[in-house]
Amino acid sequence: MVVFGIIISTGIVSFMGFNSAQLFDRLKFSCYAILKRNQWDRLLTSAFLHADWMHLIFNMLSFYFFAPSIVAYLGLFRLLLIYFLAILGGNLLSLFMYRRDMSYSAIGASGGVSGVLFAAIALDPHIGIMIMFIPIPIPGWIFAMLYLGYSIYGMRNALGNIGHTAHLGGAFAGFILAIAFYPQTLMYNTPIILIMLVPLIVLGYFVWKER
Repeated sequence: MVVFGIIISTGIVSFMGFNSAQLFDRLKFSCYAILKRNQWDRLLTSAFLHADWMHLIFNMLSFYFFAPSIVAYLGLFRLLLIYFLAILGGNLLSLFMYRRDMSYSAIGASGGVSGVLFAAIALDPHIGIMIMFIPIPIPGWIFAMLYLGYSIYGMRNALGNIGHTAHLGGAFAGFILAIAFYPQTLMYNTPIILIMLVPLIVLGYFVWKER
């Protein structure tokens, strides 16, 4: 019921945002509003907004499919911690990387969803991930490597109208939190976990360069 509550509340706020430019503008992530007007609530409220129905449905379906894996390992409370801390992690990373661009804005729960996805992969690296047009599931750790590589490239090259930085920040938060909550995965999946840390170390290098 809590998972459905997040999905329903996100859907309601997104629908309201579709029909109210004023509400949309007040809740979205905005470097100017956060840094110049101290509207830090946008770090969370922006996750309840989406660009369109497809954006909303994709994010909420992804959350719905992977949330049970985390509940099975860690319980509901830690799922909520991972989801909302991943949202904050993704948006804080975006704020840091784009702090000099006061025009930068973003919306969507992708940071939180990425956190849930990567937490699920950290807990079970061999979990099957289905991708459109590919008839067989891809092992989670391979998907993670491809996803992180693409997102780092997208962040560095401003590829498409996608919040790659928020995705990366959320993925990093979810991955680290899952390991902190369930350190046994390091013992069971040591080589794979170490391999998955490589792109996250690369991400850390690029963030360090932007300091």
